[in-house]
Amino acid sequence: MDRGPDAPDTEVTDAFTRTAASYDRLVGLNPGYHDHLLASARALLEHVPADGPLRLLDLGCGSGASTRALVQAVEETGRSEQTELTGVDASSGMLASARIKRWPRWVRFRLGRAQDLGSDTTRYDGVLAAYLVRNVPERDQLVADLFEVLRPGGVLVLHEYAVRGHRRAAAVWTLVCWTIVIPLAALVARKVDLHHYLWRSVLDFDSVQQLQERLQRGGFTDIRHRTVGGWQRGIVHTVLARKPEQAEQTWPAEQAAPVEDEQPERAGDAA
Repeated sequence: MDRGPDAPDTEVTDAFTRTAASYDRLVGLNPGYHDHLLASARALLEHVPADGPLRLLDLGCGSGASTRALVQAVEETGRSEQTELTGVDASSGMLASARIKRWPRWVRFRLGRAQDLGSDTTRYDGVLAAYLVRNVPERDQLVADLFEVLRPGGVLVLHEYAVRGHRRAAAVWTLVCWTIVIPLAALVARKVDLHHYLWRSVLDFDSVQQLQERLQRGGFTDIRHRTVGGWQRGIVHTVLARKPEQAEQTWPAEQAAPVEDEQPERAGDAA
C-alpha cells in the first residue's frame, strides 16, 4: 500500500488490521515510543479542569498504547474514581488487541472512524489523538469535529510525526525507516505495506506550524508545541490546544497563534 494522502482511508484501516497481531511487538522495539505517549498524556491531564468528573476520549486508540498512557496519567493525578475514558478506533483488529488487555473498570472501547466523530453527542473534557490526524484525509473537518466534541475549556492533545520543512528531521526519518523500521516490519510482521505508507505519509504531512495553523483556523486557542528529545527530536511532537470558554475568545483567522519555542527536554517531560 503506497498511496497519496487523499486516497480512501479504508486502505489504511485495513493495513492496520492486517498488522494488528504484531503491532505491539513492533512499537515495543521503538525506543521512547511509550514514554513519548505518556508525556503527551500527562500534558493533557495537566491542562484539563482540575476538579469534578473527567470524561476523556482516546481517538485512534489502536491496540491501546495511548490508552495505557492515559490510564497511567489519570492514576498519577489520583482521579481514577472521577474519570470515564473511551478508546475509539476504526480498525477492528487493533481494537480487538486493545480489548483483550486488562483495564480499569472506567475504561471502555468502541469501534468507530474519526470521520464519524461529528455524530458523537458526548462532550469531553479532554481528547488525545496519537498518530491520527496524518491518517485522515479530511483534516479540517476532523479539527472541526474535535472542536465540537470538546466542552468549553476542553483540551486537545495531538501526538504526531511531522518533519515537513526540516531537512535534517526528514533525512533522519527516511534513514531510520529504510534501515530499521521497514526491515523490522518485514521480519516481525511479514508485511511492510503499512510501514511504507508510514514513511511516505510523514513526509507528506503538515509541518508543525501548518498543523498549529489548522487548529487555529478551527477555533482553538492557547496552542502550544513541544518536540521530544534524542534522535526523534524534530520528528515526534506534542501539540496542545484548548477550546475557548466562549466562542468570541477565538483568534482572528489572519492573526498568528502564540507558539512556544522548542526547548530541549527529557522524554518524559510534559508539554
